[in-house]
Amino acid sequence: MSSIVVSPKSQKELQFISELLKKLGVRSKVLSDEELEDLGLSVMMKDVDRSEVVTEDEVMKKLKAT
Repeated sequence: MSSIVVSPKSQKELQFISELLKKLGVRSKVLSDEELEDLGLSVMMKDVDRSEVVTEDEVMKKLKAT
């Protein structure tokens, strides 16, 4: 089944949407900023091109550049 990600503008809007989903019997989970970032990173990792091999030195250069 597909999912929907909603980003409310305020805490009040978050509370309203959460209560509405609960009343409708729709399962939901509030994600912290860190959990949302982890989700985004996992999607990016899933879509990465794994056919190219890079050296450890290249990886370290990229990490130091940021």
